[in-house]
Amino acid sequence: MFDTQTILFAAGGTAGHINPALSVAGLIRYLHPQCKIHFVGTADHMEARLVPQAGYAFHTIKISGFQRSFSPESIKRNLGTVKKLLTVTGQVNRLLKEIKPDLVVGTGGYVSGPVLRAAAKAGIPAAIHEANAWPGMANKALAPRMDAVMLTDMAAAGRMKCKNEPIHTGLPVRPELLRANRAQSRRALGLDERPMVLSTGGSLGAQAINEAVSGMIALLCKDCGCCFHHAYGQYGAWMPEKLTKSGVDIAAPEITLREYIDDMDRCLAAADLVIGRGGASTVNEIQALGKPAIIIPSPNVTENHHYYNAKGLADRGAVILILEKDLTPELLTKTVKELIADPARLRAMGEAAKAGAVTDANERIYEVLCTLMHNAQCTMHN
Repeated sequence: MFDTQTILFAAGGTAGHINPALSVAGLIRYLHPQCKIHFVGTADHMEARLVPQAGYAFHTIKISGFQRSFSPESIKRNLGTVKKLLTVTGQVNRLLKEIKPDLVVGTGGYVSGPVLRAAAKAGIPAAIHEANAWPGMANKALAPRMDAVMLTDMAAAGRMKCKNEPIHTGLPVRPELLRANRAQSRRALGLDERPMVLSTGGSLGAQAINEAVSGMIALLCKDCGCCFHHAYGQYGAWMPEKLTKSGVDIAAPEITLREYIDDMDRCLAAADLVIGRGGASTVNEIQALGKPAIIIPSPNVTENHHYYNAKGLADRGAVILILEKDLTPELLTKTVKELIADPARLRAMGEAAKAGAVTDANERIYEVLCTLMHNAQCTMHN
């Protein structure tokens, strides 16, 4: 189907938008090596690094998002966004004429808006994938014009107006996560039989999570009977010193502190309990591996989507939700202590998480795109 075709992916801003597109592109490249795959993004976000690293042609447009603030800096940036919007349509139209894509796929971020709109206007088959239970503004605006709308969580269907019936595909999960073995991962990390608590606030580091986990480790490390593995992020470099001043031996074998976890497949497979944000990737990874979790949604994301991503899991008992406004070291300590002391509850939470997992999202998305291409070709021949 794709051997002689050209596909353009529009994705940018965050790893949550870029990685699903890269995952689907990887499957298409494996199945159809002759397919021409292009990406469009911005020059100043992580897609400019991740896409070329993966070996795909990368094109840039000048576009930015609006700031939801009335500070002088935000007003200045919003004026810059308006200026870019006046020229972005011309940029995109020139790009479409240059690439001549047979299919355009958007996976989120403000870069996808003008690209998918232009594709639909030009009559090019167009599809979007929404990672979150509460859809982003760009995808909500695009949905009525798209030939296919693919959803990670069907709760998003009631929050969008779609031209065609939305399709439940799930969110692509990295193959190495699905292949990870718990026993092998624990041996590689040097863990013994004690439960392991894995916690992270993301690559930048969430101040509230770092503060709460720091206090929890100080309170629990001597009498909890478990191990802690925490990523404090780019802005959490203060955490090891703070723990040391609290009397914690951060060199103890049961405590591992890192700025960033670059072997999440191994760490997640080894974990008995996960503490983290409610981003789509995190929520889907804990489901895929059947991991009980404490989710602390970020209050600073659009449409409060971290909360809605995790709410369905909380409703079926797979995760415990703690709002950041309620988060304290004492509450986190109490919650972790109760869960670690109740293996049966942890197992039940893990099973509830696993029950909602979609582990073949890549293949589902591929099938949707194949159908779009087939229908487009049939239309051309009629």
